[in-house]
Amino acid sequence: MSHPDQVAGQPVVFRNGTVLTMDDAHTVLAGGDVLVVDDRVAAVGTALDVPEGTLEVDATGGIVLPGMIDTHRHMWQTAMRGYGADWTLTQYFVWYYLEHGRAFRPEDVHAGNLLSAWDALEAGVTTTVDWSHGLQTVDHAEAAVDALQAVPGRFVLAYGNIQAGPWEWATDPAVQAFLERRRTGAGDRLGFQLAFDVTGDPAFPEKAAFEAARELGLPVTTHAGVWGATNDEGIRLMHEHGFMTPETVYVHAATLTTDSYHRIAATGGSISVSTESEQSAGQGYPPTWQVRRHGIPVSLSMDTSVWWSSDLFSAMRTTLGADRSREHLEAHAKGETVTQVHLRAEQVVDWATRGGARALGRDDLGSLEPGKKADVVLIRNDDSPVSFPLLNPYGHVAFQAQRGDVHTVLVDGRMVKSGHRLVGADLPAVRATLDATVEHLRSTLGEEAWAAGMNPATPDDEVLDNPYTYTEYKSDSTHDARGTVFGEPGSSA
Repeated sequence: MSHPDQVAGQPVVFRNGTVLTMDDAHTVLAGGDVLVVDDRVAAVGTALDVPEGTLEVDATGGIVLPGMIDTHRHMWQTAMRGYGADWTLTQYFVWYYLEHGRAFRPEDVHAGNLLSAWDALEAGVTTTVDWSHGLQTVDHAEAAVDALQAVPGRFVLAYGNIQAGPWEWATDPAVQAFLERRRTGAGDRLGFQLAFDVTGDPAFPEKAAFEAARELGLPVTTHAGVWGATNDEGIRLMHEHGFMTPETVYVHAATLTTDSYHRIAATGGSISVSTESEQSAGQGYPPTWQVRRHGIPVSLSMDTSVWWSSDLFSAMRTTLGADRSREHLEAHAKGETVTQVHLRAEQVVDWATRGGARALGRDDLGSLEPGKKADVVLIRNDDSPVSFPLLNPYGHVAFQAQRGDVHTVLVDGRMVKSGHRLVGADLPAVRATLDATVEHLRSTLGEEAWAAGMNPATPDDEVLDNPYTYTEYKSDSTHDARGTVFGEPGSSA
C-alpha cells in the first residue's frame, strides 16, 4: 500500500473504514468515509463524492476516530523518559521540587517539549495540555512555546512554576506580558491556561493567582485531591471565593470527599484522570467510579514520561482495569459477585476524545462531524495479527490497539503521520538536543546523584507533609485515614 505525500491544502478522504464519529449518538459507521477539506471535516458517510485531486487513504480494516486529547502532560520532563520508573510521588517531589528541578535550563525545557510533542502526535494524540510547571523564568516559558510551535500538533501551554508561589509568578508583569504576547496571533493550535495547586492554607494566598487568571481570561488547571499535598479545604476555598468555573480542570481529584465532588459538579468543572499515575505514584485510587456518580465530566491524561506510558491507549486500558478491579474487589469484600461491569470501553474512548474537548472548551474538537476541526486518526496495521478480526471497535481501541498501529494522523487537516511514519520530524536532530540535555543533567548532578535518583532513598518526614517549597503551610488533613480502601465511606457505586 503506497502512502503518497499530501500537497499543502490538498483535501483528504479516508475510505471504507469503521468510523467512530463520537457524535452525540456515538454513531459507528461501517465501511465509512471521512472527507477533510482545508482544516475541517467536510463530510462523513459512505461512498462520498470528493473534490478532484483529493488524496485517498485506504482505511479498509481500520478504525477512523477523532484525534485524542491529553489534558495533563508534563512535557518538559520527557527528557528523562523512564528515569523515575520506581519512584513514589514523594520521591518525584523531592527530585523536581526540592533538589534538581532548578537544574533545567530553557534549552532543556525546549528539548523535552519538542520530544514530547512529536511523541504525542505519533500516538494519535492531536491535542496535548503541556502542564508546564518547570517555568522558572520567562526565558523557560519562551523556550517551551517555541518547541510547541515547531511541531504541527495542537497544544495548550498551562503556565506554572513549582519553584515559586503562584501568587508571585502569576502576578509578575513579565509573566503576564509573555502570556499576552504569545497569545496574540497564535491561532487555534496554541492555547493557554494557568497551572498551580491550592494547598488548603486558610489564608488562601493562591487568591491572587486566581485573580490574575481571571484578568487574563485564562482557565486554571490544578492538581486537586492529591494525597499528602492538596485536599478538600483547597476546593472549599476555591468555591467560597468564586473561582470554580466550568473551565477549571481538576487533575487526579483522587482523595476528595463527597462535598468536594458536589462543588465540582455544581460549578461545571471537569476532572482529568491519570490512572497509570494514580495507581503507581499514590495520589489516591483513580476516582472514576466516584466521578461518574456525581455526573462530573472526565478527560484522560498520562501525566509524565518520567514514569509512565506516553499514549492514551495505555490510559484507556488502565482506567478500565482500575475501575473494574475496584468494583470486583469491593463486591468480593461483601461476599458478592459482579456480573455486569459499569464502566465500558465506549466510555473511555469518549473520555480520550470528546472528554478532552469538553474540558478545554473546544466544541470544534473531539468528534468527526461536518464543520468540526479535522483532527483525525486512522488505526490500521496490516502487518500485525492484532489488527484482525475487528469486531468491537471500542474494545479494539481500548484494549488491542497501540501507538504502532496508528497509521495516519491529521491535525487541522494537515497530515502529520502517514504510513506509520511521522511527517517532517527530524528525529536525529531531536535526539541530539535530548543527548545534550541528559549530559547537562548528569554532569550537573554528578554520576552518584544521577544514579541514586533512579532509586532514591525516602527523605525525612519534614518534606512529607507539604511538597511545596514556596509555603510553610502544613496540614494533617491530607493524611487522614479514608475509612475504606477506596475513599470516603459509602462512596462506592
